Amino acid sequence: MKSQDTEGMLGNVRSICLSLPEAEEIIDGFGHNTFKVNGKSFVISGESEQGFSLSFKSDREMQEILLQKERFYKTPYIGRHGWVSIQNPGEEDWDELADLIQEAYLRAAPKRLVKNWIESHKK
Repeated sequence: MKSQDTEGMLGNVRSICLSLPEAEEIIDGFGHNTFKVNGKSFVISGESEQGFSLSFKSDREMQEILLQKERFYKTPYIGRHGWVSIQNPGEEDWDELADLIQEAYLRAAPKRLVKNWIESHKK
């Protein structure tokens, strides 16, 4: 059974991810909530004995920057591909996580979606 905190954090992730064009949520074979665009994963969340975890696609440069912050860690199994995780993010983390999730989405999205997203977010 999922804790109330986990449900709230998953709700935050779901709200951020599903606001992005053509993003979809699936439950993968391990029971993780996985968010994809055009068949490519950009965010994976799950729950373990340690609580809620959130993993997102990154590049190696950003991964190295994030790993210098003690709350982030290299995602098991897929970290070698640039994925980064955070365990039980606090309220203060969500603005940064929203930006990181958007970046993860743009890394996975097809060029046409990236172009449209960039054009619609020009200031």
